[in-house]
Amino acid sequence: MTTQEVANQWLQMCREGKNLDCITELYAENVVSKEMPGVPYGELVSGKEEVYNKSKQWLENVVEFHTSEISEPVIAENHFTAKMSFDVTFKDRGRQQMEEVCVFEVKDGKITNEQFFYTM
Repeated sequence: MTTQEVANQWLQMCREGKNLDCITELYAENVVSKEMPGVPYGELVSGKEEVYNKSKQWLENVVEFHTSEISEPVIAENHFTAKMSFDVTFKDRGRQQMEEVCVFEVKDGKITNEQFFYTM
């Protein structure tokens, strides 16, 4: 798949709430995920299984998504980015509004790197 095709599939799956399926299908085995400093699930996570587990922990902490919005991806060669906005209630920290910019790198039709930028 091209970067555009991966980005489109990522967008569709995330908008449908299939975030964990997205990791299973679109991520490389050696994927690296980087979060902002201080995040409870780890700032740097390597490997598909670890990234899957990090995302699963985050999702399991969600009580309710009140709203969720993901922008159309912007493509630059083998990278794409999107803005995600959420109004979500967590089990451990209550209701929060969040905005983040996500940047992904694609190689050989798989996401190999992801990085999230947001205010803690």
